[in-house]
Amino acid sequence: MPRGFSRATRLADQIQRDLADLIRLEVRDPRVGLVTITTVEVTRDLSHAQVFVTSLTGTAAAESVQALTHAAGFLRSRLAQTLKLRTIPELHFVYDASVERGVRLSKLIDEAVQSGSGPEPEPS
Repeated sequence: MPRGFSRATRLADQIQRDLADLIRLEVRDPRVGLVTITTVEVTRDLSHAQVFVTSLTGTAAAESVQALTHAAGFLRSRLAQTLKLRTIPELHFVYDASVERGVRLSKLIDEAVQSGSGPEPEPS
């Protein structure tokens, strides 16, 4: 009987929770700013983890990703203390622009609704 979640999925969820706490509490680099981890994808062999982040402030996304990439070794060593694995996945940080796209699309929809540029409904 197949399971609902694979080990890689469960590990990705745990890494997301632990990294969020570590970044919030222990990373002191001001270039990071306020970032949110949107998702984590772990390879099937559990050797690499792609961490998708988005910035909550107006700071440059490239700076935040660069600072997190610089701190990847520290974060990986701190993860090793909490996760009970033989090897901890290598962390690769990637900027996730989907939140910004969603906000932009939402604004466009709101503007279209307010301007009333849609087709007029026919009276019944």
